[in-house]
Amino acid sequence: MSQIKYYIFVFLACFGSLIFAQQDSVEDKDMLTLRLNEHLNQAKLDNDRGNYYNAKDNLDKALVIAEKIDDKTSQGTIHTKIAKVEFYVGEEDQATISLSKAIQLQRENNDYSNLAVTYNIKGVIFSTQQKYDKALIYYESAKNLFEQVDLEEYISDVTLNEAKAYIAQKKYEEAKTKLEKTTIIAKKYGQKRRLSSALIQSGKVYSALDNSKMALSQTEEGLAIAQSQKIIENVNEAYVTLSDIHEKNGNYKRAHDYIKKHIHLSDSILNVKRENIATGISSQSINNYKDAENAQLKAQIDEVKADSAFTRITTILSIALITILSLLTLSLYKNNNIRLNTNTMLHKKNDELIVAKEKAELASKTKANFLSTVTHELRTPLYAVTGLTNMLLDEDPKEHQVPHLKSLKFSGDYLLTFINDILQINKIEANKVEIDPEHFNLKNKLENVISALSNSAKDQDTQIHFDYENGLPETFVGDQLKISQILINLLGNAIKFTKDGDIWVRAYKVDLKDDVYKLRFEIEDNGIGITKEKQEHMFESFSQGSVQINRKYGGTGLGLSIVKGLIQILKGTIHLKSELGKGTTFFFEIPLKYDEAVDKTEVVEVKKVNKMEGLDLSNVKILIVEDNKINQMITKKILNKMNLYCDVVDNGEAAVEKVKEVTYDVVLMDIHMPGISGLEATKIIRTFDKELTIFALTAVTLEDKMHEFGEAGFDDIISKPFKQDDFEDKLHAALSGEKIVSSFFS
Repeated sequence: MSQIKYYIFVFLACFGSLIFAQQDSVEDKDMLTLRLNEHLNQAKLDNDRGNYYNAKDNLDKALVIAEKIDDKTSQGTIHTKIAKVEFYVGEEDQATISLSKAIQLQRENNDYSNLAVTYNIKGVIFSTQQKYDKALIYYESAKNLFEQVDLEEYISDVTLNEAKAYIAQKKYEEAKTKLEKTTIIAKKYGQKRRLSSALIQSGKVYSALDNSKMALSQTEEGLAIAQSQKIIENVNEAYVTLSDIHEKNGNYKRAHDYIKKHIHLSDSILNVKRENIATGISSQSINNYKDAENAQLKAQIDEVKADSAFTRITTILSIALITILSLLTLSLYKNNNIRLNTNTMLHKKNDELIVAKEKAELASKTKANFLSTVTHELRTPLYAVTGLTNMLLDEDPKEHQVPHLKSLKFSGDYLLTFINDILQINKIEANKVEIDPEHFNLKNKLENVISALSNSAKDQDTQIHFDYENGLPETFVGDQLKISQILINLLGNAIKFTKDGDIWVRAYKVDLKDDVYKLRFEIEDNGIGITKEKQEHMFESFSQGSVQINRKYGGTGLGLSIVKGLIQILKGTIHLKSELGKGTTFFFEIPLKYDEAVDKTEVVEVKKVNKMEGLDLSNVKILIVEDNKINQMITKKILNKMNLYCDVVDNGEAAVEKVKEVTYDVVLMDIHMPGISGLEATKIIRTFDKELTIFALTAVTLEDKMHEFGEAGFDDIISKPFKQDDFEDKLHAALSGEKIVSSFFS
């Protein structure tokens, strides 16, 4: 019995020790966290006072504690703060290393708010190195992240930095836009320092744009805020800015006064810096810097004094000259007055035209942006719908599931066609469709279109008759792709509206001049026909015979609008004649140049083969860069089915790092992602790897943006959702070493 009591006592003692040990562990962590916060608070105080080396010491101590308690979020934040201090004391290389450590930790923890701060600081470092394009990339990424986590108040600092970069590049209109945004946000959140700086920078911009009144007003307002808040750096910046503005305006006395204030304040600031960073920089270096700055400022004063002496002489001469000019002006007054009245009327008309033109351009741009946004938002989920449907159909679904999956696939394909039609209408209306002439056999082309739609006609129990005029040449030069699209639309419509009937396709010559044939094409059917009231509107967008017809036969109502636009681009005309219940005839005329040199050999249909089977894919590596988890899974499964190995990352920064570490054959790069975009990531990759094949795998489709992809360094674009055959063809070209010929960049 005594032994049992002894074991119970030992057990309770050990259990109690364990509890106390756990309590001690919790208390130790709480104590360490408290010390961590104390060091961070002290570092902030030191930093605000300009005691940068004391701040760095406290941050180093805080980092040791954060690592000890495994606080990854605090570690990332501390590395960012250390980088700021290192940057302030001129240790830019060390600051870059600290920022890299911060970025890695913040990405791992999805700490987007602090990652945005880090990007902003990295942009500032690039700006000081005069690498403004790189700086702007990081500023844009910082801004996107702040917007993503709904931290608008921090965006003002980024837009202010963007404005400074644009000013350095002399891009004053861009800078003006950024400063206006900075001012709005700074006023909203009571950010006096940023507001003061933004107003002073606006003064520089307005001066550069020759608006001296606004330049003075903005700078003086910024100076007043800086003085009231005792923001010495901004006061000093305002002094030198006002000196430059007054000098540009010819007021050399005021310019001289402000430059003197600037010199005096610069000395004070320099003395403070000497005291604060003396432990890190030798006094000789500071004195050299001070001497150099004083020499520069003295030269500015001498220049202003010389200008002032010169001004006195020019003033006397100017008075004499003005007297003479006044007499001449009086004699020309009547003549000028008559001319002024005439010019006023002309200017008024011109102004009205300019305003109307600007409104039209704005409306067109707004429409294009709206379509770009809407189609992108539609195509992204559509990629998931069509991709998952095709995968399910390929994975031996149950028999009763197949009809449902096929219906889903049909709906997805229909929606994609609708989106593409909207985009084509937009391109046609914006005059962005170009003619691509090539040699082709017209008779074969017509026969191929009829053959392609013959099954649809059989389903309607309708017969197609083809009549190609005897003696009409077969070989021409023209845009055969657009001609095919016109014929497919018109013949497809005829089939849709003709049940148990006949359709006639005819081609014949109307005129001939200098080897240019004016050809007429007719597509006649004996289907349901169109009322005379509806015929007038048939070529308008979204126009169909009636609501009942739309419900019964389907369609988007865009086909004929596209047809008319394409025919006009080909310098042709189109008309129709129809009678309700008796059928419809569409006929269009286009000019085509005859070319007897084209080989008349009939086109032999080649059976589609799987090109990928002939390649050794065992060592091929592909990187998928995609932030959407469903799209990641779909693209990976498609590649895996092709026996291709792939890695997946979900942002542009990770893609850049991955490409540095691993040798890939192809990168499939999404465009819209958190952090830096696919465009920006590709630009960075191209700075160290020019040969890697990079495809933009994107839902962006408007061709007016395609030049951005070419400039960024993409080899080609795979538009989501893509056709499997097109996807395989592009991959085969990349992996087999064939030259990639992009239809987007050609």
